[in-house]
Amino acid sequence: MSTKRNEINESLKNAMKAKDELVVSTLRMINAKIKDADIEARPKGMVDGIDDSAILSLLQGMVKQRAESSKIFRDGNRPELAEKEDAEIKIIENYLPAQLGADEVAKIVGDIIVKVGATSLKDMGKIMAELKANYAGQIDMSKVGDIVKAKLG
Repeated sequence: MSTKRNEINESLKNAMKAKDELVVSTLRMINAKIKDADIEARPKGMVDGIDDSAILSLLQGMVKQRAESSKIFRDGNRPELAEKEDAEIKIIENYLPAQLGADEVAKIVGDIIVKVGATSLKDMGKIMAELKANYAGQIDMSKVGDIVKAKLG
């Protein structure tokens, strides 16, 4: 079993003991997403389920989804629902590594461009695959595309 799964499950046990309903429901939601991803991965030969990097990507997606929902709720004058989404984001972020700064990301992208021998935007897929494999959860993939384009453009 992956270390992220163990960490989440231990936190779930502790939250249940502490009777922290928001943390319990959020961690159960995370576990449900992981189980869904495990089921989707089985036909691809991953019988043990998804690995830690896939879990980190899944968690990042959950944060992004909640941030969008929070904004929609605020725009719709539903601050109580937005606050719940924001609280879930904080809980989920506890299981993500610290985000790398823009300067660090730019340096990493430069190093990967050299490593894979990228020369044009056609090589962007190789670069993104390398970033996902090695920096899942540490880099916001939706923002790194612009950095890659700037360096290759």
